[in-house]
Amino acid sequence: SKQPAAAAAACVTTPYFLSLLLLNYLTVTFGVCMLTRPLSNMEVTEENLGRLVEVLTHTFSLDVSQRRSAEQFLNQVEGHENYPVLLLTLLTRDETQVPKNIKVAAAINLKNLVKRNWVVDEDETNKISANDRTVIKREIVDLMLRSSEGVQRQLSEAISIIGKSDFPHQWLDLIPYMAEKFKSGDFNIINGVLQTSYSVMRRYEYENKSDDLWREIKFVLENFAQPLTNLLVELMKFAGDNLNNAVALKVIFSSLVSVGKLFLALNSQDLPEFFEDNMAVWMEQFLNLLNFTSPLLESQDDEIGVLEQVKSQVCEDITLYAAKYREEFEPFIEKFVTAVWNLLSTTTLAVKYDQMVSHAIQFLCAVAERDHSKGLFENEQVLSGICEKVILPNMHLRPCDEELFEDSPDQWVAQELEGADSETRRRAAVDFVRVLSRHFEARMTQVFGQYVQSMLATYAEKPAECWRNKVAAIYLVTTLSAKGHTARHGATKINELVNITEFFQGHILPELKHQDVNHLPVLKAEAIKYVISFRSALPFDAVKICVPDLTRILTAQSPVVHTYAAAAIDKIFLLQVNNQPVVQKNDVAPIAGSLYINLLGAMAIPGSEQNEYVMKTVMRVTSLIEDDMMQHAGLIVPQLVIKLQHVAKNQTKPHYVHYLFETLSLVIKAICNSVDGAVCEFDRNLFPIFQEILQNEIDSLIPYVFQIISLLLERQKSEVPEAYLSLLPFLVMPVLWERPGYVAPMVRLLQAYIEKAHTKIVQLGKLEAVLGVFNKLNASKTNDHEGFYLLQCMLLHMPKEVLENYWNQVFTIMFRRLTSSKTTKYVKSLLVFFSLFTCQHSAARLIQIVDTLQAGMFSMVIDRLIVPDVQKVSGEVEKKICAVGLTNLITDPIVYTGTYNSHWGVLLETLVKLFECPEDSSLPAGEHFIEIEDIPAFQGSSARLMHARRSDSDPLKGQVENSQIYFAQRLAQLSQAHPGTLQERLALINQDAQAHILKYLQLAGCNLV
Repeated sequence: SKQPAAAAAACVTTPYFLSLLLLNYLTVTFGVCMLTRPLSNMEVTEENLGRLVEVLTHTFSLDVSQRRSAEQFLNQVEGHENYPVLLLTLLTRDETQVPKNIKVAAAINLKNLVKRNWVVDEDETNKISANDRTVIKREIVDLMLRSSEGVQRQLSEAISIIGKSDFPHQWLDLIPYMAEKFKSGDFNIINGVLQTSYSVMRRYEYENKSDDLWREIKFVLENFAQPLTNLLVELMKFAGDNLNNAVALKVIFSSLVSVGKLFLALNSQDLPEFFEDNMAVWMEQFLNLLNFTSPLLESQDDEIGVLEQVKSQVCEDITLYAAKYREEFEPFIEKFVTAVWNLLSTTTLAVKYDQMVSHAIQFLCAVAERDHSKGLFENEQVLSGICEKVILPNMHLRPCDEELFEDSPDQWVAQELEGADSETRRRAAVDFVRVLSRHFEARMTQVFGQYVQSMLATYAEKPAECWRNKVAAIYLVTTLSAKGHTARHGATKINELVNITEFFQGHILPELKHQDVNHLPVLKAEAIKYVISFRSALPFDAVKICVPDLTRILTAQSPVVHTYAAAAIDKIFLLQVNNQPVVQKNDVAPIAGSLYINLLGAMAIPGSEQNEYVMKTVMRVTSLIEDDMMQHAGLIVPQLVIKLQHVAKNQTKPHYVHYLFETLSLVIKAICNSVDGAVCEFDRNLFPIFQEILQNEIDSLIPYVFQIISLLLERQKSEVPEAYLSLLPFLVMPVLWERPGYVAPMVRLLQAYIEKAHTKIVQLGKLEAVLGVFNKLNASKTNDHEGFYLLQCMLLHMPKEVLENYWNQVFTIMFRRLTSSKTTKYVKSLLVFFSLFTCQHSAARLIQIVDTLQAGMFSMVIDRLIVPDVQKVSGEVEKKICAVGLTNLITDPIVYTGTYNSHWGVLLETLVKLFECPEDSSLPAGEHFIEIEDIPAFQGSSARLMHARRSDSDPLKGQVENSQIYFAQRLAQLSQAHPGTLQERLALINQDAQAHILKYLQLAGCNLV
């Protein structure tokens, strides 16, 4: 039952304090910073250099105010001309004059200046003058090459950023200049050149092909390929001359790692003619490197040595050739297969070899992938050797793996559950099995099936001693069975020779049902992972019976085990058949209490305090049971508040934070919809935490705070408390909108104010400030759509008379932007707004405003905007709005019989095309099924909460349910107003459109007269 409405009077005024903190936050963050010794100008003088050292020193201060003041000063001066030159000059000074840590700080400052300002967006001003850009490019390479390692690393990254923008057209001498340094004989310089060159060229490995990119690569090849080849030969010769010199060998092989990386970058897009002509030179040296051994380069078993790095890189390079340039590489295949096989056969299970072994197996995968190469592997003895010497050893757990499981659960989960194991032994072995199974599925299944049975038998005899065998057996069965896999569904294509259901019932379910949740945790985790992998392939009844056991396993002490259990429950709850959820609210409600208790309990276990998988499952349960969550509110709300307090002090995992706020959004909506006055309790509990977040300037959390305040504001039952109104003046301050990550959440909050307090906005004289926010957003290519969200909200919720005097100015602003900077996104947003305007006012009013700006201008709107571009509008709601807007235009007298009647036919055909254009929705319809990875731009500083979205996503809901029926009804009304004329005009449009219109009329049960 609802609480008395009088409870609203108990609302506290903590938002007043929040507004004061917001003012303080704005002052600290955006206000002018005054140091005791400001730089009077940016000239390179000893006085200014000394003052800059002083400021950089303050950035290390333990005094928060002094540190922030210094950081703010550096942010302010970075736009001043000659400031980069001042930093460069500081970096040339000897460490006796400028301490090492200050030089590194200066290098970081320069790198960040370049990162933020080198590329200038249209919406931004250029903060680096042309002269400063010239000086930076002239000085930075030499400065980088003669700097210490810490400074060199920062300057190398800065060169990479500049190179991505300016190279080659505006920095032609970069690569030739660096290539010339190979002749210096100084390995500090050579390694600096190699690392910097790779930082410029590594994007060739992943960028999409284009003519511009290939022209750039061609330029690089002409100036760099031969010097790089010469360097490789010289390095190999130098290595041969220094076989007994450990120091020299380490330096040489460090250079060879970079040479191998550059080879990969230069060959990734296509096979360059130079490397095809010089393949024998490179492959001879690669073979020598694979076969090279030296006790002087040995490292500890858990430390990757430079020799392992080189061999790993060579394997990666030859894998590229085997996969992409097979025909040209064919003469070398057999030699490399032999060399790689020997490498794998003589390599131990030590951790230092993991990456090398992974890349070596990937090479064999690339070779085996091709049908004409399967002859290399089809011999029974060869297959057995591969199984015994390569696959099985690399699938078994090692002591170091068990240590990882226990000591680094996050890393284990990332590798095993998230697929971040692309360079692990186990993942490479899995890939190799799957490649070989494509050629020899029956034989592979038979051979490995025998090993599986043997391992299971040993486990059955001595489970306490041989549990690792069962772990390997489950892993192997999963590998053999899953032929296709997606993150959303798990295994989607199954090896028919393996009975996954029988294996589940005989070997997986018993592990899940074991009453001791802490029994053999690695084995239990592997069993749960089997359920996760085959959740879509196993009979649903088999999967469903796991949920109670998984709920119990949430109490396991092992972070990996309860994380896997939470992930499994989450994914089972997401299962769908024919786009319908398999798990219903009624299935979960009876066990929701146990789920909440165990999930919250899991986050009390050390190591899982911010477990994103567990919090995600809390969110999923809350979303699934909806209002039934009320009976668990006493348990979950205090826990969420406590966790929010912890996050305000220490947030380490962005996904956990996101799911926490998503859950909070769900809880706020459910409770406030059921209990009068509940919003006041949320105010009382949450605003002190929000104050702390603002006070400590936690940028990653502030966008979430704005969204939660939006939810709370929208749920005020009576007039908006004065406390909330005190925030409004700060929200419309232009300076707050300078933070990109704040824009969307602040638009969301302003929408809440417009809906709930539009009268107060006018009374407080803030209407023009809100329109000023629209003007600012409208000018930005990045945020113009957010401006339209704001404007549409004003259109929907503010009284017409309030905005009447502003429309001409608003339309002028929109057309000015359209003329100066037209983009597809802007046009789509504009068309949706025009259409919504006809719904709230009328088509005639829209035409009147446009024609007031310029006589007959609406004719251009039809010809240049509506007809060619309305088909580009995407999104079910957006298309519906445009369809209704077009209908309003077509059926308005000014278009049908008046000034614009000559456009009537083409507008009608355009509307039919819009109706018949297929809709492609990239996200599932139900909020319950939306994953964080589906959110278009999830970023820690600007992620939108799916469960805190506005409820009026369809502004025409309740007015127009079906736009085709609406069109047919309006057309019938038009026919009655103009008997006999409509059918004559319809006969003039194309026949396909006529047929579709007849279909719409039949659907609506309407006739024309």
